[in-house]
Amino acid sequence: MYAFEAFRLLPGMDLYESIVQEATKNGPASHSIVTCVGSLKQCKVRLAGATADSQSTRIFPGPLEIVSLVGTIAQDRAHIHISVSDKEGNVFGGHLMPGSTIETTAEVVLANLRKAGITLTREMDPSTGFRELCVTKTV
Repeated sequence: MYAFEAFRLLPGMDLYESIVQEATKNGPASHSIVTCVGSLKQCKVRLAGATADSQSTRIFPGPLEIVSLVGTIAQDRAHIHISVSDKEGNVFGGHLMPGSTIETTAEVVLANLRKAGITLTREMDPSTGFRELCVTKTV
């Protein structure tokens, strides 16, 4: 059985930090993002091709609409990808980083996988240089 958690983020809040905070408010997180709609003043992402030694980031100025937000929150760390569109309809995205600020609202729904007997953790993977997702089923 899955448990869903829905919440709204307010202007000025950080999208990444707020999602992690909400997911971990009752202990270590094992969550998946179900959906998110809203707008951002700016969006900070890590660009494709990152390595442990080289991580290019970019800040896209707003106003921006959140087109897509997908990812997992394991323990106290999140791996989230975002797509946003600007006022001309151009779409860009990447790995969501702290520093993405809510413009008017963000409506977020998370699935709590721990309630379904699934625990998400992250362990260092020497082949990628990053802490990668590990899934444990307890049911």
